[in-house]
Amino acid sequence: MKVAVIGSGGREHAIVKKLKESKGVDKLYAIPGNGGMTMDAECVAIGVNETEKIVDFVKTNDINYVVVTPDNQLVDGMVDALAEIGVKCFGPDKKAAIIEGSKVFSKNLMKKYGIPTASYEVFTNPEDALEYVKTAPLPTVIKADGLALGKGVIIAETREAAEKAIESIMEDKIFGESGANIVIEEFMTGPEASVLAFCDGKTLIPMVSAMDHKRAKDNDKGLNTGGMGTVAPNPYYTDKVAQECIDKIFMPTIRAMEAEGRPFKGCLFFGLMITADGPKVIEYNCRFGDPETQVVIPLLDSDLLEIMMACTDGTLAEKEVKFKDSAACCVVLASNGYPEKYESGFPITVDGEVDGKLYYAGAKLKEGKVVTAGGRVMGVVALADDLKSAIAKAYKETDKISFENKYKRNDIGARALKAFEEVK
Repeated sequence: MKVAVIGSGGREHAIVKKLKESKGVDKLYAIPGNGGMTMDAECVAIGVNETEKIVDFVKTNDINYVVVTPDNQLVDGMVDALAEIGVKCFGPDKKAAIIEGSKVFSKNLMKKYGIPTASYEVFTNPEDALEYVKTAPLPTVIKADGLALGKGVIIAETREAAEKAIESIMEDKIFGESGANIVIEEFMTGPEASVLAFCDGKTLIPMVSAMDHKRAKDNDKGLNTGGMGTVAPNPYYTDKVAQECIDKIFMPTIRAMEAEGRPFKGCLFFGLMITADGPKVIEYNCRFGDPETQVVIPLLDSDLLEIMMACTDGTLAEKEVKFKDSAACCVVLASNGYPEKYESGFPITVDGEVDGKLYYAGAKLKEGKVVTAGGRVMGVVALADDLKSAIAKAYKETDKISFENKYKRNDIGARALKAFEEVK
C-alpha cells in the first residue's frame, strides 16, 4: 500500500517512522517532509497549503491512503478534497474539524452537552467585550475564535491588559480573521494533561497521557513556544482521573459530535486541566499534538496503519490497541533565540548511534547535508521502564547531536518526577 503523510514537523516524522514499521506499507511519502525525514520516506516538495497540487500528486501516483496532520489543512477540508477523488484519509472532515477551527463552536458544544469546561462568554464586537471585562473576574482568558498558529490565547492579569488584548485581537487583528469573534473565559487552575485519542465516529480509544513544556526557558520561564519537550505518562492523569475523563469528557464529546451530524474520525486531542472540581477541557485539537506525539507514538505497541484505517472505516471497536508499559521523554533541540530571532542553516551532526529516536522538524537538505532550518530543530526521544530513566537517557543522547546555536531546556520532566512523588 502507498501511504502519504502531509506535514513537515517532528510530529509528522514520528508518524512516518511508526508507519514505516507497519506491514501494510509498501511505499511511504512525506508531503513536503523535511531534510531529516528523507531517511524514512520519499519527501515531495509540495507545500501543505497547495491542496490542489497534493490532490493531483496523490491521484497521479496512485496513493492509497493519506494521513492529514496539520490543523489548517484539516479545518480547510483537505480530507474532503481527497475523498472527492476516492482516497481514504486519517483525519476529520471539514465539518468535524470545526471542533478546533472554532473555539466558539467547541465551547457552545460543551455547554450544550454538559461537558466540563471553564465558564465563558462569546463576543462578536469589541465594545461589548470591553464592557464585560470591566467587571469580569481576574485573571481572565481571552481567546481568538479561529486558528492562530497556537498563539491565539492571552491571559490577562489586569483590566488594562484585558482591554489591550481585546483591542489587539478584534481591532488590530494580530491573529487575522481568527480574531473576528472572541471567547472570554474563566481562568482555571490546576495541573494540565494532554490526551490524544483514536476515534472512528462512535468508538474512542485514549492513548497514553502526556505532559508538555511550552515555555522557552528552564523552570517554565520565558515565552510560550510550540513545545520544548514532553514526557509520558503524565503523573496527574491517574486511573481515577482517566475514568472520569472517559465518562464525563471523552465519550460525551464523541456522542455530541455524532448528534450534531459531525462524527469525528481521526485523532482528537484533549487539552485538560485537573481542577479541584475534577478534570475540565481547556481546548480540543482535531489532530495529533506536537511534541506530545513524539512521546506517545513510540509507546504504541500495535500497528499504526491498521488503527488509522479502522478509524477511517468505523471499525475501531474491533481493534486491540496496545501501549508499552514504559515511559518516554522528548527533549527538543532548538535554535538559540527561538521563539524570537534565531539563526539557522548550520550543519547537523550525529555522533554514533543514538539509543532512542530522532524526530526532525526544522531541518532541510543543503548540498546533501542536513542543516538547521527552523526554531525547533528536532526532538530527541528515549524510552525506559520508568520516567526518571527515560529522562536521563534522553538528555544523554542529546549530547550526541551537534549544530551551531543548539539550545535546549535542562529540566524537561522535572515537574513530572516531583508530581509522581506527590501522588504516591
